[in-house]
Amino acid sequence: MESNERHDPDHLKPKYFNPDMVLQKAGHGSYVETQLGEVYLVHLCSRPFRPELRCTLGRETAIQKMKWTEDGWLRMADGSNIAKEYCEESALPEYKVSQIPDFDDFDGEELGNFYYAPRIMPQSFADIHARKGYVRLRGQESRTSLNKVSILARKLTSVYATITTKMEFVPEVHQHSAGLIIYYDNMNYINLRKYYSETLGQSAISIIALENGVKTEFVNTRQAVDNVPIYFRLEIRGKHSQFYWGYDGEHYEKIGIPFDTTKFSDEYCKYGEFTGTMVGITCADRVKHKHYADFDFFEYVAKEDYPVE
Repeated sequence: MESNERHDPDHLKPKYFNPDMVLQKAGHGSYVETQLGEVYLVHLCSRPFRPELRCTLGRETAIQKMKWTEDGWLRMADGSNIAKEYCEESALPEYKVSQIPDFDDFDGEELGNFYYAPRIMPQSFADIHARKGYVRLRGQESRTSLNKVSILARKLTSVYATITTKMEFVPEVHQHSAGLIIYYDNMNYINLRKYYSETLGQSAISIIALENGVKTEFVNTRQAVDNVPIYFRLEIRGKHSQFYWGYDGEHYEKIGIPFDTTKFSDEYCKYGEFTGTMVGITCADRVKHKHYADFDFFEYVAKEDYPVE
């Protein structure tokens, strides 16, 4: 029996797309009733790029104001059945919650709980005590591995975002690399990396990408760099994502071509993780799993009020 739904050409069900709605794929709701008797439904949804209908942000969460009808049915407060982008606020007093910082200088005593790593705990390779004010990433397996991969990432929450980091890293052999990554799964990512180039005989930077398992090293992006602190940046502007680099944190040079942001989605990726796209820092030592990179900061600045399309 074939249980892989992706073999069904209709598994993404584009026939259910409603062009008049911002929120698509609404469902899997959780019922909430406040102390004041207000009723809400918290549910999953997606906001696809159009016309590609690709959901780069993966599963998102929305909330709707609800009501009980006189005959005992739970309905949306406005009487419709369309998920809304905006929701009426509760009359309860506002409760302040801590915000995830845009800029993390790694000066704290613990690694922020807003970081993710594929399949393992970030603390198994990310150390904020080894060097004060830095996070030290110990390199492990290739980023295509399903086992021990050193990727410290945050979830992409907007398709308009700027991600910047400052790194100190001295690769010694070609199996050593570290840098900035946009990551969907182990078969789909783009990595601006510093590594040891056997062709150049010294440290270099270049962009390497996997697209549904097909690996491409953009050789035209390869260039020698000094073993001094280096800044990497990724600018995501809707459907286009562009990498930059520099030495001083003020002047950045474009590197490589703009990449198609929409491809980071279940709809394009053949395997599908549904978690959405991640952005982060990474290090690899594919031989001894000991060589490391130090990152001075990680900055994630998103503009949440932009539409996906």
